[in-house]
Amino acid sequence: MDVTPGPMNVVASIPAGPVVQHSDHSIGGILVDAGRLKLEDAERILQFQRQKGLRFGDAGIQLGLLTDADIRFAVARQFNHPYLARGESRISEDLVAAYESSGPNLEALRALRSQLMLRWFDTDPAHKALAIISSDRREGRSYIAANLAVAFSQLGERTLLIDADMRNPSQHKLFGLDDDGGLSAVLSGRGRPVTVKHVPGLPDLWLLPAGAPPPNALELLGRPQFRQLLGELAQKFSVILLDSPASRECADGQTVAVRAGAALIIVRKNTARMWRVRGVSDAVAQGNTTVVGTVLNDY
Repeated sequence: MDVTPGPMNVVASIPAGPVVQHSDHSIGGILVDAGRLKLEDAERILQFQRQKGLRFGDAGIQLGLLTDADIRFAVARQFNHPYLARGESRISEDLVAAYESSGPNLEALRALRSQLMLRWFDTDPAHKALAIISSDRREGRSYIAANLAVAFSQLGERTLLIDADMRNPSQHKLFGLDDDGGLSAVLSGRGRPVTVKHVPGLPDLWLLPAGAPPPNALELLGRPQFRQLLGELAQKFSVILLDSPASRECADGQTVAVRAGAALIIVRKNTARMWRVRGVSDAVAQGNTTVVGTVLNDY
């Protein structure tokens, strides 16, 4: 039995102002606040810094009290560019955007983010949602969706990642969060109000997990509640990315793309078949959905 559409209240603790605040924006103050440097060690570094005429970071490294990773962490906080320290978070270390401040993989993600801003998100205030789709599994669709979500949040954009792959969900695992109260519960009428989960350590990133795998995923995605939910979430978030199942296995991805209004197609080098990719692109376009572009993964 279908559920009659009704109001959905999206519950999320979303700060109205700056999220990352430090009582002291110096490198030493940031590291002390983060628990990476003891106060007495910070004083030792300051004394050595004055004696030698060094920068705080260089003085700390010479004393063996700081590492290059500590300095990069503090500088990122100074410029309001949050990233995580390896071994200190439940978030998968496969998400390079969450753990690296530089490098070729991160620069490729930033370039992709810029293209998406220019081609979709900045072209119309109503363009908030983007589906990440692919023809087959193991093309890196979920990996790119998760990394892009981190990258957009690092711009200061209030970003929501929705795991719309209710058949083989993975985003809650990548971000180390529970899968309870997810999308399947919401669309089946069992999960109101909607509670999106904040991702610890990344101030502007939230996740709506897939929830328990339902027996009728395609039917749930096709219900009016899904469109309504996206509309309400668009009032609270500036970027909404949706992960989806492989299009070869089911029609869920096409439905997610139609609901989002736009799609980014992921293609893996030496894996994807071009005729399948064209089939996915044509199917999405037939639903009056914008194909923003195609990403060649593992290039």
